[in-house]
Amino acid sequence: MFELHPQLDKDCLVLGDFPLCRLLLNNDSHYPWFILVPRREQITEVFELDEQDQLQLHRESLHLSRVLHDVFRADKLNVAALGNMVSQLHVHHIVRYREDAAWPAPVWGKFSATAYEPAEVLKLLEPLRLRLAEGFKFAELIL
Repeated sequence: MFELHPQLDKDCLVLGDFPLCRLLLNNDSHYPWFILVPRREQITEVFELDEQDQLQLHRESLHLSRVLHDVFRADKLNVAALGNMVSQLHVHHIVRYREDAAWPAPVWGKFSATAYEPAEVLKLLEPLRLRLAEGFKFAELIL
């Protein structure tokens, strides 16, 4: 049975589910930072997924990337699966702007997280509701 890693659960808000992945919002208002987590047990690397799930992860990541790039008008989108701190397979999708606080460096460890206010989360999700609708089921947010 799939369980979200406790660190991801602590640091993120659950937005909902694609057919394979749970979509999270990292609760750090410095950056629009989304995370895909395949809902599979004890997977730490992409190659551990079966071929069908690998393709589905790729599809979901590409779809999310397009939506984030278009909605947020990103200067750059950082997509990465590192897993050094949290071994559960998860893929970061971080919207970057040349004016953001960490540019051009990576976002990790630059600043302490500043949690979103509930109104900020709702505003952030508003344009995503229409774009992620196909094949995506939004969770009931607890803010």
